[in-house]
Formats: sequence, structure tokens, C-alpha cells
Amino acid sequence: MRESIFSRLLVRLDFRALAVLDIFAGSGSLGIEALSRGAAHATFIDASRAATAVIRENLATLGLTDRARIITNDLRSALPQLAHENASFGLIFVDAPFADDISNQVMEMLAELNLVADDGWIVIRQFKRAPEPPAPPAGFEQFKVGTIGDHRIAYYRRPRAGAEIASG
Repeated sequence: MRESIFSRLLVRLDFRALAVLDIFAGSGSLGIEALSRGAAHATFIDASRAATAVIRENLATLGLTDRARIITNDLRSALPQLAHENASFGLIFVDAPFADDISNQVMEMLAELNLVADDGWIVIRQFKRAPEPPAPPAGFEQFKVGTIGDHRIAYYRRPRAGAEIASG
């Protein structure tokens, strides 16, 4: 699944200067994959101390600690904190727990807090039987929705004013 996500993104994004946000990061696999593909920096958010300890260990093992930030907090506190810091991300992963899929609320928060850079992408992973993928907030476009195994992957983009979205 990770390979499929990144193969779709690699033709659309220049990872070299990219700031990445991995929400509900778990082991950090998506953010770490982005770093391994050249992303400049990744911020990981997870409320679980056990999960962020795993992320910290994985980053250290791969020598990526200096290009990462880990926030152990609920996203309802962490996202406003990032907005207060004027953070902006070119790629955001949202992998909400299947039992409590709040992807819609996360999309709205990302838009309201202006955390997505111009031409920035949001990738949402959901259980394929979850409700429909979130509708794109104002100023965003849904690029593609696909199914990989038991997962639905939805891609969104915040195009620059006047820019058109490429077909999937």
C-alpha cells in the first residue's frame, strides 16, 4: 500500500524541499518513507506515548532524527499549535483509527488552520467500508480515490489560485 501511495505522489511532487505532516502516525511509516525519498522535514503527531516512542526509535535507527519532529498530543491540540507556529506542509497523511474515523473533521481542521501549502497534498487512508471519503473543503480538490486491499486511499490537493488539477 505504501509503495502505491508513493508511486502516485512521486510523479506529482518534488520531495526535496517538502515538509510532511503524518497525523495518527502510529509507527511513522508514511512520514519516514517520505523522508527516505528526500523530504526535507517530517512532523509526526500521535496521542500515544508508546507510538511516539516507536517513531523516535525508527528515526534514530535510520539516522533521520535531525529531519523530524514528534508531537505526542491529541491532534485537536497539536494542529492549532502548528498553525500558531505558521507551519505549512506540502504533504499531509491522515490515517485515523478505523474504529473512530474522524477524517472529515481532520480535513476541516487542516483547511481552517491553513496548514496545507499551495499545491500541497493530503492523503487519507480509511477502511474501505468506512463512510464516503471526506468532501474536499473550499479551496481543495479531490484528485483520486482508490482501493488497495481493505483500505481506501483518497488524494486531495490545494491548487494555487488559477491552477488546474492533473488527472489521476
